[in-house]
Amino acid sequence: MSVAATQQSVINSAVRHLVTKYNPQGNRVGWLMMASILVEAWDLYSIAFVLVFIKEQYNPDPLLLGLAAAGTQGGALAGAILGGWLSDKIGRRVMFLATMILFIILALAQAFVTNVEWLVVVRFFLGVPLGSDISNGYTYIMESMPKGKREVMGNRWQFMFAIGEVMTLAVIAIFLISQLDHELVWRVTLGLGAVPALVILLMRHDLPETAVWLVRNGRFREAKLVAKQMFGDDLAMLPNEDVKVTKPHPAAFLADIRKDPIRWRATLYGWIACFAQGSEFSTFAFYLPVLFTMVGVASVLGTDLVTMALYCVAAISGWIGPMITPKIGQRGISIAGFAIVLVSLLVAAAALYTGNKMILPFAAGAMLWGHYWDASNCMTIPTVVARPEYRGTASGFAYMFVKLPSFIAIFLFPTIFAAIGQANATLLVAVFPLIGLLAAIFILPEVYGYEHD
Repeated sequence: MSVAATQQSVINSAVRHLVTKYNPQGNRVGWLMMASILVEAWDLYSIAFVLVFIKEQYNPDPLLLGLAAAGTQGGALAGAILGGWLSDKIGRRVMFLATMILFIILALAQAFVTNVEWLVVVRFFLGVPLGSDISNGYTYIMESMPKGKREVMGNRWQFMFAIGEVMTLAVIAIFLISQLDHELVWRVTLGLGAVPALVILLMRHDLPETAVWLVRNGRFREAKLVAKQMFGDDLAMLPNEDVKVTKPHPAAFLADIRKDPIRWRATLYGWIACFAQGSEFSTFAFYLPVLFTMVGVASVLGTDLVTMALYCVAAISGWIGPMITPKIGQRGISIAGFAIVLVSLLVAAAALYTGNKMILPFAAGAMLWGHYWDASNCMTIPTVVARPEYRGTASGFAYMFVKLPSFIAIFLFPTIFAAIGQANATLLVAVFPLIGLLAAIFILPEVYGYEHD
């Protein structure tokens, strides 16, 4: 039967009820979704540290080497859009199981490629499930935790990135200390990404579909069972029979968010912040190991250890940021983060211009501290303000603005880096946190604890 206006009102009431109700298992669900970021962190950062070994073996031209590094980002760009749409269409649970299975297969495949061209191809397809999983994971968090708590959990993704980075660097350091063959180092390092993916798949396997998605799709009987299991609430306001719900067109979410100035400004800021933080990180921070080696800060092993120390600082920042967000708000953490990054990059550029190279690790540490604040909420904000029926699409659309600059920067930055020099390139990167800072001040409304009408 068709959904009448009264039935739509009941659906909206049930969704609001679920969003405001405490979920005893919500925290576990949130951490399981956050755990998938370890997989992306492993792949994203490990390639940065083994590029030198891949270049040593195959000696590709800079553009092809950059494409090997950026291939995952390009695939994630496609995966973010496709995965977000499919998450709304066929459900959250199907998507997170499918993405982990695909990643396990493709992560192992990249360890057995015979040339850089094949590595580029495999890494592109590897990016598709990565992009899909992030957008899908955010929808799961926003639909499994109550307001206030879901924002804090969503903002922890940068903490998980830092933990993944430290784990990756520790493993690579062990390989280097053990003096393993360089080819073995890069192949094993890339292939090991399948291990956390397998663990996460096993841990997620028994998670049910979100009650919010089931309600929005008229599957009331399943929604009642899931809500009883997860919330201890059988959603008495819903009838005991399913109804037919017309699914909205994915592109309709763009028109929907324009109806509310708060949601529109928050979403617009989210896109700008995603682009700004993705650009600042994928240029300066992604090439920290290369930068340290070029300016003579340390050896390959020394660079690995110094960078691991920097990401320990970043992990602390990634943990503190979400903790203080309830006190200073999403707007406050964004302004502080982008301001710190801007100042840090200017100091780093000055150090390169004047030859004070030992300042670089300290400037990089400050830059990462700020970055792990300004990037913390760029996915949370557009996802939390989106209506549930568009949430996967909105999340994927926002993640596209992370992956697009990441792909372009990682692909092209080595060439720019070589053409204009370290100092000029670092100064160029400072434009991105400036854009993010201005957007946080003049566009972003405070949306912490936001709830739909």
